[in-house]
Amino acid sequence: MGLVLTVVVIGSVMSVLDVTIVNVALRKLSETFDAPLATIQWTATAYSLALAAVIPTAAWAMGRIGAKRTYLTALALFTLGSLLAAFAWDAGSLIAFRAVQGLGGGLLMPVGMAMVMRAADPERFGRAMALLGLPILVGPVAGPALGGWLLDAASWHWIFLVNLPVGAAALFLAARLLRPDAPRAGAPAPRLDVPGLLTLSPGLALLLYGLARGGETGDFTAPGALAPTLASLLLVAAFVRRALTVREPLLDLRLLRDRTFAVGIATLALFTCGYFGSMLLAPMYWQGVRDFSPTTAGLLVAPVGLTVGVTMQIAARRIDTASPRRLIPVGVALAALGMALTALQTGTAGVAPWRVVAAAMLMGVGAGMVLMPTMTTATRSLPKDRMAAASTALGINAQLGASVGTALCSVVLGTAGADPAGFRTAFAVAAALLAAAVLPALLLPGRSSRTA
Repeated sequence: MGLVLTVVVIGSVMSVLDVTIVNVALRKLSETFDAPLATIQWTATAYSLALAAVIPTAAWAMGRIGAKRTYLTALALFTLGSLLAAFAWDAGSLIAFRAVQGLGGGLLMPVGMAMVMRAADPERFGRAMALLGLPILVGPVAGPALGGWLLDAASWHWIFLVNLPVGAAALFLAARLLRPDAPRAGAPAPRLDVPGLLTLSPGLALLLYGLARGGETGDFTAPGALAPTLASLLLVAAFVRRALTVREPLLDLRLLRDRTFAVGIATLALFTCGYFGSMLLAPMYWQGVRDFSPTTAGLLVAPVGLTVGVTMQIAARRIDTASPRRLIPVGVALAALGMALTALQTGTAGVAPWRVVAAAMLMGVGAGMVLMPTMTTATRSLPKDRMAAASTALGINAQLGASVGTALCSVVLGTAGADPAGFRTAFAVAAALLAAAVLPALLLPGRSSRTA
């Protein structure tokens, strides 16, 4: 398992670093390409749309060509996209090349997670998931600071070029260390559920597009936001109907018949909505309201990522013996309290920066107690042959939660105004979303994950 974890962690660190670096760089990219911030934000949206389109294929690809080949393909696409993005000549080309990155990034997480879950000993499942969470420790801590430094000391090109040595190392190690697991010759290959793919992938992409447009314009009822959202709901409904009736669906929704998995998915959906939705707020607050440089903004965000990562390492190991129903709801409550305190601090003009950071760090303690422990609890008891489907479902769930939360926070901030009062309102909405996750969390198993 150690070799698998090494490869997966390196690849995940690269993708998490990229997302956090680009978030800090949006304002600089807007100035560089002489494009409105709303246009440059599509570099993040295009990445998300590509993720949504490719994640549903992860389980099928692993069954068709093996997890190793799928992971190598994902690494190659992400690294190629990084190279192309570094040499983008205008906002349109940058957005297109970020989509290439997204095609690779969309496979990295579910495929990597599936490989780790298959290799992990059930008795030490939490420990394995804790190590899998290391990128969440490294990325949010190093990403904002590194991104700010690269922008201030070098140029915007380096926020993408920095991925190339990491991507090359990950490709080399994956090729050398991962065991071949391609289907045996003569074994029946899984069939691609083409109707399912043609409904789910466009459905998810349209949903994210509609949410992004609604967040950008501040009006979810505008035709540009409402039409794709309604179309997405029809496509997703058609997929659900098909997935529950065909023999080999693109995504096995029967996993939700497992009560623990279903409750875990619900907890994570609400929690990621508030947690990831708030991630765009802090860099905007520090640079827009407090007028700090990208480097300073990155340094002020880094302690929160460090808190999340350290707490996650402890809590994910603890979940091997602790009661999920006791540990995870406490984490939800702490995260919601920390986010509410952040709202109060950012709403006060001229407040000392350490007070905002301290409140956000309390939220980080709660987030570390929720994210990986909930994933561990949800998947530990599933059969090994269902891990690919489970990791795909978790990937889709996380992406949708993050997109919904980002859209809601964007609309709230756009409506309330990008001033202290507006940020207070936006952080308060994120706190409410986090707090809502306590309801499904209370339905998690009452016994320790090891014996539940």
